[in-house]
Amino acid sequence: MRLSTYLCIILNIAGASLETYNVLDFWTNLFRPLPRTKKEGFVPDYTPKDGQEYDFIVVGAGSAGCVLANRLSEIPQWKVLLLEAGGNENYFSDIPIFAPFLSITPMNWGYASEPQEKACRDLRGKVCYMPRGKVLGGSSVLNFLIYQRGHPEDYNDWVRMGNNGWSYKEILPYFKKSENIKINDLRNSIYHGVGGYLDIDYSTYSTPLNEAFKKAGEELGYEWNDPNGEKVIGFSKPQATIRNGRRCSTSKAFLEPVRFRRNLKISKYSTVTKILIDPITKVANGVEFVKNGKRKRIFARREVVLAAGTIGSAQLLMLSGIGPEEHLNELGIKSVANLPVGYNLQDHITFSGNAFIVNTTNLCVNDILAASPTSAALYMLGQGPLTIPGGAAGLAFTQTKYGQDLGEGRPDMELVMGAGSLAGDLLGIIRSMLGVTDQWYEEVYGSLPLQDRQNSFALNPILIRPRSVGRVTLRTANFTDQPRIQPNYFNHPDDLLALKEGVRFAQRIINTKAFQRYGTRLHDTPFPNCKNFAFNSEEYWECAIMQTSITLDHQVGTCKMAPSADPTGVVSPRLQVHGIKGLRIADASVMPRIPASHTHAPVVMIAEKAADLIKEDWNMPIQYIPL
Repeated sequence: MRLSTYLCIILNIAGASLETYNVLDFWTNLFRPLPRTKKEGFVPDYTPKDGQEYDFIVVGAGSAGCVLANRLSEIPQWKVLLLEAGGNENYFSDIPIFAPFLSITPMNWGYASEPQEKACRDLRGKVCYMPRGKVLGGSSVLNFLIYQRGHPEDYNDWVRMGNNGWSYKEILPYFKKSENIKINDLRNSIYHGVGGYLDIDYSTYSTPLNEAFKKAGEELGYEWNDPNGEKVIGFSKPQATIRNGRRCSTSKAFLEPVRFRRNLKISKYSTVTKILIDPITKVANGVEFVKNGKRKRIFARREVVLAAGTIGSAQLLMLSGIGPEEHLNELGIKSVANLPVGYNLQDHITFSGNAFIVNTTNLCVNDILAASPTSAALYMLGQGPLTIPGGAAGLAFTQTKYGQDLGEGRPDMELVMGAGSLAGDLLGIIRSMLGVTDQWYEEVYGSLPLQDRQNSFALNPILIRPRSVGRVTLRTANFTDQPRIQPNYFNHPDDLLALKEGVRFAQRIINTKAFQRYGTRLHDTPFPNCKNFAFNSEEYWECAIMQTSITLDHQVGTCKMAPSADPTGVVSPRLQVHGIKGLRIADASVMPRIPASHTHAPVVMIAEKAADLIKEDWNMPIQYIPL
């Protein structure tokens, strides 16, 4: 795209209303998918005929579905159909720093939790927004691009739960298989792969704030390390799914290079509403979907593979009669298999809203800088602040006292340093994403001088080993009605205490010499509804955390992987749905326990392994077919 077009888009943003959540039409038009040229990798749309047959039907072209479609279609004699409810990515979604914007576009399913007792209490509607991708590439288009795998023992735990074949030693080759590491210092690492489809790189942009973060870690006794290497605990620069300064989604990585394979068909704007299952033989033989207002049924000779995500896959199973029998009967859905679908919901939650102010300009990134023509020009060269992944400039992993039972070296807390902060959200985009009202923003940051707002950054603690567990249930028997999502954040008391310790960890970081060089201070206007507590007291932070903590969009576990003897399981260690033939699930919903990491990399790994499991079960060679 021409530079002038980028400039027009970004300058349009600069003129947006502060009340962004009241101008949805503006964003809908701005983020309307733009057609890519054949040269740029446009994925052609295909519309199946009613009654048509394929060997494999993959439901959902997200982080897992794109991988599955690529790997299954490596077998030339297999006909593979990929169904996706959304459409194309667009040029704007390529820009890494604008990740927060994408959740207020039509590329998001728009899920929200049920009102939470102990989280999101001061956000609009007192609910937690839960963005999920409705676009080719799925949530790999909406996420903050962070590539992080977790601790080896996270996966060894899966084996200890009865899931043979999922140890770290066994799944590390799948992480490496998909990866094309572009970071020179890591190209020879035994923990990284070269030549895979998915590019992993650093943002090219940095400020003295990045160096301060590194030195602060050293002052506190932490190593600057590779969190995907031998040791997870430490400080680092985010590894991200970036290609030449632009987002490298799974659609770009895995679909676009193989889009003209004759045995692979991709149907966009195709919403699957039901899995077709023979109630007598218990065989899944197809799906029902809607496209262009027309309902069609198509059939699978071998398997239907669900990759619709933790919320979508659970919803589809229950609508199709697979789920808790009592719950399905309440909604008039005939039970086909009584399985605990929707249980075991786990998620990472982060405390947002704090701002740390420095006394030096040009250290932080704000929306005025991001919307500048200079930033747009640099972006065209793969450089500048627009290449920062979701605005994340630094990562730190540590273990609180509440995670000591995990064992030495296993983190339960992550801290993300944002290049900017909520205080600098002058245009209101981040507020819209979080659900923060303009009234809340004005009460907390309204009295702060403009210069201080622009010279601010964030240190957001993330609880990456939560103990609270939630559930997804159906609202009605109609697919168009979103399911009920009850994450139960902070239901376990240790979760709140651990996140509070994460806040103290952030304070220790800003009190180092490295940050005090810039006069770094925490903005101390108390949050609304917490003013009756002394600022910075234990009681204050407990209150504040419950007011504005939000999801990190890492929902997992609703179709838990477990052996058949385990009554809490939905799929086997080979990802086959218990009691149903011809139906497999390969996405974040199968994780029996959430890893201490951002979940995009683990989902890609699951899909890579799932493709090999399918090939093994159908006596096909496991091989890589060159492009």
